[in-house]
Amino acid sequence: MDTYHAKVERDGRFWLIRVPEIGRSTQARHLREVEEMARDLIAVMRDVAPDSFELVVSHRLPKSVQSHLARAEKLRKESGLAKSRAAQESRAAVRELVDAGLPLRDIGQLLGISHQRAAQLATDTAPKAS
Repeated sequence: MDTYHAKVERDGRFWLIRVPEIGRSTQARHLREVEEMARDLIAVMRDVAPDSFELVVSHRLPKSVQSHLARAEKLRKESGLAKSRAAQESRAAVRELVDAGLPLRDIGQLLGISHQRAAQLATDTAPKAS
């Protein structure tokens, strides 16, 4: 089965769809129409059925948008790492209070968590913060 590539980018009010394998372009008003328009173009130009080939659609976003998305991904990763470290510190705090002989109900009250959560943190086997 042949594979075609639809390279899509915004062009004014329309989505411009380029298909390099046939050297032609078409447009779609909405993103949801891109695949159908690309398939129709290829089918007409190659005289084949629209479902007789593979279509790979790729979207080209403006560099400023790509930059924002890259920064958002970096921040998500940093956030995940910060949450992991915060959880390690919470476990360490609970373990220290348990080692000092405090009951789990008191630990829960001191830390604003349930005594069940304090017990979970006290027995959690995740690595300690360094």
